[in-house]
Amino acid sequence: MNRFLILLGVLLLQSTLIRAAEKLPNIVIIFMDDMGFGDPGDYAKRGYETPNMDRFAKEGMKFTNFYVSQPVCSASRAALMSGCYSSRVSIMGALGPKAKTGLHPNEMTIAELVKQKGYATAMFGKWHLGCKEPLLPINRGFDEYLGLPYSNDMSPLPEHNATPNAAKNYPPIPLLEGAKEIEIEPDQSKLTTLYTERSVNFIKKHKDKPFFLYLAHTMVHVPLYVSAKFKGKSKAGLFGDVMMEVDWSVGEILKTLKEEGIEDNTLVLFSSDNGPWLLFGNHAGVAGPLREGKATCYEGGVHEPFMARWPGKIPAGTVCTEPCMTIDVLPTIAKLTGAKLPDHKIDGLDIWPLLAGEKGAKSPHEALFFYYNQNELQGMRSGKWKLIFPHTCTSMELPTSVRGQDGQRGKYTPRKTGLELYDLESDVGEHYDVAAKHPEVIQRLQKMADEMRQDLGDTLTKTKGTGVRPAGKFE
Repeated sequence: MNRFLILLGVLLLQSTLIRAAEKLPNIVIIFMDDMGFGDPGDYAKRGYETPNMDRFAKEGMKFTNFYVSQPVCSASRAALMSGCYSSRVSIMGALGPKAKTGLHPNEMTIAELVKQKGYATAMFGKWHLGCKEPLLPINRGFDEYLGLPYSNDMSPLPEHNATPNAAKNYPPIPLLEGAKEIEIEPDQSKLTTLYTERSVNFIKKHKDKPFFLYLAHTMVHVPLYVSAKFKGKSKAGLFGDVMMEVDWSVGEILKTLKEEGIEDNTLVLFSSDNGPWLLFGNHAGVAGPLREGKATCYEGGVHEPFMARWPGKIPAGTVCTEPCMTIDVLPTIAKLTGAKLPDHKIDGLDIWPLLAGEKGAKSPHEALFFYYNQNELQGMRSGKWKLIFPHTCTSMELPTSVRGQDGQRGKYTPRKTGLELYDLESDVGEHYDVAAKHPEVIQRLQKMADEMRQDLGDTLTKTKGTGVRPAGKFE
């Protein structure tokens, strides 16, 4: 009898260990809008407090060389959701409310990926990958969706948009629940709280099964709005107030995971879609030591904050300096969940060895490429080197006197670049072009760039890519 009980106990223990090993992790992605590298947490201190982002960094890992594929809304989000360069899936720029395109239904989103493993899925916030019903989140693997289908400035109301003729170009902004319009031109000061409360409720409702939550805040994109509970609380004006509120939101997510007893089985990722929209002066964030901002392929436009937290799995208080990109999120989640990757080619690679802090782990990418402005290959990074290709960009490094103030838009300044090379290890601000000193580096990088042009195309060199897939269309 004793032997039988001992054997039974061993079998039960083994069964318990097997079930624990097979337990799938929850996934939370918090994605900001137009937040610069110098804005969150302990990346900088600018007259407002972000204690929850600070704690996030201390309890997890902070990446100092994390990138997006394009420095603008829709293209950047397409790369995150699909694991592909946005050029591969033919999503460029920022899709307007009259656009009849979006992320193609054949492109697998992160939500559709984890659905293979029985995950509950939800998205709250800004989608911007197609505003017609077949292309909305509710039809792209998400069980729940609440949010704005595109940017909060794509409105005919003058208080929302500083663009000339906005009233002619934009219909009123809808707040969607699933695919249904539940409100027109909603009070944007309530959005951060609304998205956060829905996220908290979703976590509580699904705490006993694996879930994927994508919280894509409308803020800190202009026009800026903040709730009454944070209005006037910072020493940095409205932008600082908004930063304090989105920091509160991060805290609510982390607090809920802890209270529900599931933080040790939840991977939380935090980043932004592109750099700060410097044209708006005191209503824009900062890129810290980085050059330029949104809408450029200099570091300030594509080099983003990125933090990852998973107690017991990701070493706390650590820093990763290896170059990675949003395209790597989907294949990493596939590795962690055991979900099958799509049959078509993706560009992202598994970066779990970096997140886990494995000794000697390196970036899986030989190079990362940066596109903008109708599929122009404008820059690339390989190791410590950043190569800028000749193109025309809209510089936002403007004197304060000519930048916009208090929600008003400044003026773009066209600028032509040359073939420029920067050593980002010693010059992260891209101040010193060292192209003349390293012709052998330029030759090596240009060879890789030519191979990428053959795959994804390049309108600057009039190259048509053979690996480009179409965007989704709605007739």
